[in-house]
Amino acid sequence: MTRPLVATYRLQFREGTNFAEAEGLVPYLKTLGVSHLYASPVFAASEGSTHGYDVVDYNAFESDLGGEAGFRAMSDALRAGDLGLILDFVPNHMGVSPRNGWWEDVLRWGKDSRHAQTFDISWEAEKILIPILGKPYGEALDDGELSVLFDEERGELRFDAAGYTLPIDPRTLSHVFGFLDHPERDRLVRRFSAAVPADGDDLAERFAELLGQPAFRSALDKAVEAVNGDRAALHALHEAQGWRLSWWRLAREKLSYRRFFEIAELIGVRQEMRRIFRESHRTVVKLAREGRLDGIRIDHVDGVADPKNYLLDLRQAFSAVGAEPVIHVEKILTGPERIRASWEIEGTTGYEFITALSGLYVDGSREIEMTAGYEGFVGEREDLREMIAGQKRHILSHNLAGELAVLTDLALGVAAHGLATRDFGRDAMAQSIVEVAAALPVYRTYVGIDGVPSKDIEIIDDAVELAQSRRGVEADEPVAFVGRLLKLDFEDGRDVTGALDFSRRFQQTTGAVMAKAVEDTVFYRYNRLIALNEVGGEPDHYGLDADAFHEAMAIRLQDQPLGLMASSTHDTKRGEDARARLYTLSEAPERWTEIVDAAKAALEPFRGVHPTGLPAPDPATEWGFYQSLLGVLPADFDPADADARAAISVRLTAFMEKAVREAKRFTTWTAPNAPYEEGLRQFVEAALDANESGDWLASFWRDCQPFVAAGALNSLSQTLLKLTCPGVPDIYQGTEFYDLSLVDPDNRRKFDFGERVAAMDDGQTPAEALASWRDGRVKAKLTAAGLHARAAAPDLFTKGAYRPLAVEGKLADHVVAFARTDDAGRAAIVVVPRMTLALLEGSDALGTVGARWGDTAVRLPADLAGRRYEDALSIDGWFEAGDSLALADLLDPLPVALLKAFQL
Repeated sequence: MTRPLVATYRLQFREGTNFAEAEGLVPYLKTLGVSHLYASPVFAASEGSTHGYDVVDYNAFESDLGGEAGFRAMSDALRAGDLGLILDFVPNHMGVSPRNGWWEDVLRWGKDSRHAQTFDISWEAEKILIPILGKPYGEALDDGELSVLFDEERGELRFDAAGYTLPIDPRTLSHVFGFLDHPERDRLVRRFSAAVPADGDDLAERFAELLGQPAFRSALDKAVEAVNGDRAALHALHEAQGWRLSWWRLAREKLSYRRFFEIAELIGVRQEMRRIFRESHRTVVKLAREGRLDGIRIDHVDGVADPKNYLLDLRQAFSAVGAEPVIHVEKILTGPERIRASWEIEGTTGYEFITALSGLYVDGSREIEMTAGYEGFVGEREDLREMIAGQKRHILSHNLAGELAVLTDLALGVAAHGLATRDFGRDAMAQSIVEVAAALPVYRTYVGIDGVPSKDIEIIDDAVELAQSRRGVEADEPVAFVGRLLKLDFEDGRDVTGALDFSRRFQQTTGAVMAKAVEDTVFYRYNRLIALNEVGGEPDHYGLDADAFHEAMAIRLQDQPLGLMASSTHDTKRGEDARARLYTLSEAPERWTEIVDAAKAALEPFRGVHPTGLPAPDPATEWGFYQSLLGVLPADFDPADADARAAISVRLTAFMEKAVREAKRFTTWTAPNAPYEEGLRQFVEAALDANESGDWLASFWRDCQPFVAAGALNSLSQTLLKLTCPGVPDIYQGTEFYDLSLVDPDNRRKFDFGERVAAMDDGQTPAEALASWRDGRVKAKLTAAGLHARAAAPDLFTKGAYRPLAVEGKLADHVVAFARTDDAGRAAIVVVPRMTLALLEGSDALGTVGARWGDTAVRLPADLAGRRYEDALSIDGWFEAGDSLALADLLDPLPVALLKAFQL
């Protein structure tokens, strides 16, 4: 790592953004003040990929982005601009795609493939299941959707399933050659039938020579036509393969390989095998050796078999070539969970920072009122924890039924060896696994060949005890046995091996269970305050005081001073400034309830009714819709602007469809409820269409203005916190201005950087831009000023001491203040507001907050008092500090403050 980490700038490649465009952004990134470009996956992915997480070749740059030449040109521009590069890397899974050469080789040669062990495939299964058919296999065969074709580009015969082609085992091509009317027929049958994988290139070369003969090509075309016209022959060819085409609905029950979550198009990779690790990391290690890679972000680290040893292998691979790139992992920390020190990495990508922010800005003293408003609107009481447990059970037993079957087989295999456990039935064992997984409070434990960490023993024991208390399984013994498996609590080597296999697969599965049940289901059902429904968040942890925030930052400093601090990512449920606005609802829940009740009455004519009598939207979805609408409207939104309304309508309609499908209450992705969805769509469109709902939207927007203004003040507050707290700020593309995005794909939209470049060049200070706060430039100004202060003393803001500062006066609860100091005598003081709705008292003039502070002041300890501080957010501002800082002066006209004293 040659460049100090000041801040990263996340750029989403694809969807119109390529290496050349990133190269052109280098001057802007320098002006903004970041130190590193943080790139989404750049390696070759499945055809048409919009994100790159379905990688098909770890050692080839995506040609659509500019290929290797484009990457190196971008890299050269970054180096010339003294900017580093952090790459998002996906070790856990690859795309199941004809573009994936390793996967193609496995399909072609089966167990004999040199890549048979590359993927996490259950070779005990009869076939590799390919669940891509839109109907049962027999129907697809009868309807002519299956065929053999000659692929001109590849120069080979392939099996086609409605446009999706698969390789044919060369040893089975006699099923086609048997129809060949040509002198080479018998020779081809013998040569191909006796082939082994090592013969692949030779076979291809000989076949290509024959194809150059017009008579042979004509005979081959007729043979293919004959096979396709013979249903029995076509079926026989299919049955001779090492793979089996199936109806897509079979995937959840019988998939023969480990998936990423429940996505059959993504197959697990066995990074625990050194050969596979070396080959898949060959290019990133080369880039590090060349000085082109300054850091790596590991996607879904919980998916690899043994995260600790994977990360140690990664560190060792880099060290072996004399490189030390920083390593960050996508890891969701829940509750009191902390990053494992034994991993020896810089930290996470920062979702726990979002959780800390949410606690700071939500008014916990008004939780009862918000709950009453929500439950009154919905018409029932919702138990979040029971909802989560129920969905975890459903996800594992239904969506991931195939994974559960594998786990059950592994558990019963060990149980059969013990006299006290051999009578455990399959149903009891499967249910025991489900109950323990449902009781697990974290995404996964980390048991492996190094043993069972003490932290995990406690987690497992607590989960077993909770599972037994819920009585989902009548007998305690099989539940306890699952706990023994997870703790490797056996003496016999054969049983320990079985327990290791079980714990590995269980741990790789529980992350998917947690994510699908909580993030992708419950977070779309439980809509009390959707700003809390964020990745890694816990919606029933409703508001914390400033002391709790300071404690969380102290933990960050101790555990991961170089960890990333995200506030928006490509995976967040909504943009950082949408959350900042929605936090303010917690300060006035009764007022929000009044607004929602009025909206419900006004939009009653547009509420659809499903044939079963179900309203569309249902009450919980409707309550969430109004929050989503408030969160997505630009601060400078004009209800009279028909084009602006239409643009919001398109985005919000798509989001609401996704939200109800993810909620899985009345419709799903796999079984869409067309009448319900149509009713919902019409409701959303009517709400945004003045020709339908008249001036309702204008009235709603007018009533919500206090929340909008307070939300903007929250945005400035949380921005400065991200720039100054322990860790490294991560700026998601475009979020220098307000980020009011919805969940993906909305938050992965391509941004116009022109206005952002212009904002850096207009010469205004943050205070001067505050007057026009609705256009978002003030946030960009604040970001740039804060980044330049960090750049002057990067270690101060990452590794320097974090010192909470006492606040006194009538509005002390509305302030967060702390200092960053180091042994060199450098210091920075940060002061930001919280609970901003009450501060503004309905005003939309953010620059007038200073007059309301009265006697509120920040007390300074002796070593910080009596010093002269530079105002980092102005051009020539200075503060002579006594033993306190009066906020009426400090936060006027700009309502946030960053003071610095970098020299004695």
